[in-house]
Amino acid sequence: MDGTVLVADDDRTIRTVLTQALTRAGCKVHATSSLTTLMRWVGEGKGDLVISDVVMPDGNGLEMLPKIGEERPGLPVIVISAQNTIMTAIQAAEAEAYDYLPKPFDLPDLMKRAARALETKRRVRPTREVPEPPDEQDDLPLVGRTPQMQALYRLVARVMNADLPVLITGESGTGKSLIARAIHDFSDRRSLPFVIAAAADLEGVDGPSALVSRAKGGSILFDEVSDLDEEAQGRIVRMLDAFGDNAPRAMATSQTDLMARMEAGEFRQDLFYRLGGVTIAVPSLRERVDDIPLLAEHFLARGERDGAQPRVLASDAMDLIRAYSWPGNVRQLEHTIRRLVVTSPEEVITRAEVEAVLGNQPEIEPLVGGGDGEKLSASVAKHLRRYFDLHGGVLPPPGLYARILREVEFPLIEIALDATGGNQAKCADLLGINRNTLRKKITDLDIRVTRRRKLM
Repeated sequence: MDGTVLVADDDRTIRTVLTQALTRAGCKVHATSSLTTLMRWVGEGKGDLVISDVVMPDGNGLEMLPKIGEERPGLPVIVISAQNTIMTAIQAAEAEAYDYLPKPFDLPDLMKRAARALETKRRVRPTREVPEPPDEQDDLPLVGRTPQMQALYRLVARVMNADLPVLITGESGTGKSLIARAIHDFSDRRSLPFVIAAAADLEGVDGPSALVSRAKGGSILFDEVSDLDEEAQGRIVRMLDAFGDNAPRAMATSQTDLMARMEAGEFRQDLFYRLGGVTIAVPSLRERVDDIPLLAEHFLARGERDGAQPRVLASDAMDLIRAYSWPGNVRQLEHTIRRLVVTSPEEVITRAEVEAVLGNQPEIEPLVGGGDGEKLSASVAKHLRRYFDLHGGVLPPPGLYARILREVEFPLIEIALDATGGNQAKCADLLGINRNTLRKKITDLDIRVTRRRKLM
């Protein structure tokens, strides 16, 4: 790598690690904990790349992006943030950030993105106003730092202004309608109406035209479109075909497999293809287990904001919550935490209290140790298919083979090291590879013998 990188983060550890890594890679680095200093450097013409946190002591990094674009068109900015929400990803895309990474981030991955940013001339585009996030509502939070959710956030950011219908699929309680609302609220249509269509809105000769008139060029959401009968589905088809200039954007949600229903003759083929311009698959909570503690803490904090006494989960209680399969997804998790906040007599919620509440929940299959006998290859295939599905028909970024190998190698070597007490000779023998090869992989993958390296 060659160039000068400006790093802005209020965490000294992150500044130190990034400075050392970038310097070793051949870059010059200027690091600061102040956005004021960063903007002075940008104004002075310094830097070929900016890596900036969002929440800083003297401002918001995202709000600086339009100004950076005005003063230095084409200067790439990589945004890193511990605010792992869909709002952050969308705001970063709206503000024309070169790239966005959630914290904790993977250092080798960030270095590769930085190298691409330095090597690639960014196409200069006019800056746009960064939209303000809507007021937080008492609804499911679009929060998550797992790869599945981050891929979903990036897909939403890419399609929010595309002139295409959107079909959002996923189990009940995953937040499908919130994704639709976020697409509208952060799109160029955000000042126009967002209309949720009911079956009654499609009845009568004038029903569909009145629905279009209410939307006024905004967005129409057909929530759980698979529940509509064939007659209502036909009216939607005719309505979509009659769309003219300044037509509203059509979006739909479904918790059932529409393609399977279409093949079974239970859903109109013409409607399926009219709604599926872009398909966004929202993962279940079972598919993003690492987000469960983050969501639980979010609901605990929400309870405190609503006037409840402060509550925290004991570590073994959190372990149990993380191990539960949550058939009702985020909505069920929210209701469970709310109940625990109200019923727990002490500040610390115990495992026994969690067990008592979950004992009254619907019967589940344990997430861990299910013993279903599924082969590893079948499990991996499911995860890979989900990864492709999350891109909604768009191919994933190049370099997939190396990324997948790394995802497999990292936990394999880390677990093997733990099992052998950090003894690299034993670990190499266990894995059946040369000790020098193991050492190189530990270095390349940035693995610590005692614990995985994470930057908070």
